[in-house]
Amino acid sequence: MKTRLEKTLLLTALLPFVIFSCGPKTEEKAVESTETSKFLNPPLISDLFTADPSAHVFEGKIYIYPSHDVESDVKEDDMGAHFNMVDYHVYSMEKPGGVITDHGKVLDVADVAWAKRQMWAPDAAEKDGKYFLYFPAKDANDIFKIGVAVSDEPYGPFVANPEPMKGTFSIDPAVFKDDDGSYFMYWGGIWGGQLQQYRDGKHQPVGAGPTDGIPAPDQPSLMPQMAKLADDMMELAEAAKPVQILDSLGNPILAGDNNRRFFEAAWMHKYNGKYYLSYSTGDTHFIAYATGDNPYGPFTYQGVVLNPVQGWTNHHSIVEFEGKWYLFYHDTELANKTHLRNIKMTELVHNEDGTIQTIEPMRK
Repeated sequence: MKTRLEKTLLLTALLPFVIFSCGPKTEEKAVESTETSKFLNPPLISDLFTADPSAHVFEGKIYIYPSHDVESDVKEDDMGAHFNMVDYHVYSMEKPGGVITDHGKVLDVADVAWAKRQMWAPDAAEKDGKYFLYFPAKDANDIFKIGVAVSDEPYGPFVANPEPMKGTFSIDPAVFKDDDGSYFMYWGGIWGGQLQQYRDGKHQPVGAGPTDGIPAPDQPSLMPQMAKLADDMMELAEAAKPVQILDSLGNPILAGDNNRRFFEAAWMHKYNGKYYLSYSTGDTHFIAYATGDNPYGPFTYQGVVLNPVQGWTNHHSIVEFEGKWYLFYHDTELANKTHLRNIKMTELVHNEDGTIQTIEPMRK
């Protein structure tokens, strides 16, 4: 899963001044001028390595639920074994460009009865005053499942259910709340995310290599999974089903179409009545998007939200705050190491026709 590709891309709009975090106590800290940096935006957090930022607006604030990167003695490979994260922190800010508050560690792998290791990208949701943290982790058999933990506060701490969610597998859960109060979860990731090891929701080991089980280049690609959540937010209300991503002619995106096919990091947002499914293309390093008329799809490919960042992985979220839209993402500015990343944010713009303006994260 992890070879390196770094590209330098064109200049675009500059996000206003952003503040670094300095740990559990809120503290303001000056940031290097973005006018002299090759990066469009500065890191939001500087004292810990953070990645895969899922952002939501709860109680009038922006809350960010990232993964927490750590140094690992596990050898780097294409299955992502060196992404050996063990806990989660939660961050909040009153507004974009404001002070970041680190609410500390909110869940540790040692506190999850079924989980063994590799707590990868999480997401969060709120319902009826309860807050739910959804997270992937490997079980005792090194198979990824998705768990859920609950708190009375958006900043935790969270208490995990003793078993993973039935019917879940793979990685990168993302929960979307529709206008009618329904909640849907989207998930999945190929290569190290193990999505290629499943057919019709059943585990079918296909080999140890990252591309073992991937369809042939001229066959439809593997698609993200989705299901409506039960009323208690703890389980799926229905069997998982693949989300179809189509080209402009209505044909499924093919497995060999690496610039457009789904790899990992599904995210859903809604704008002017349209559903926007965005995702990472993985080894080609784009955040792409497709649109549809309902949360189940199908979704038609539209273009690129974010061009490649410094580093191999890319994982994002999109959120509205006080009438503006923001993209949260990560790169490797602080460490320049594949597995030690830092989260960032920038404004996202929808055009009048509903398309999204492509963001260039690097300067010439």
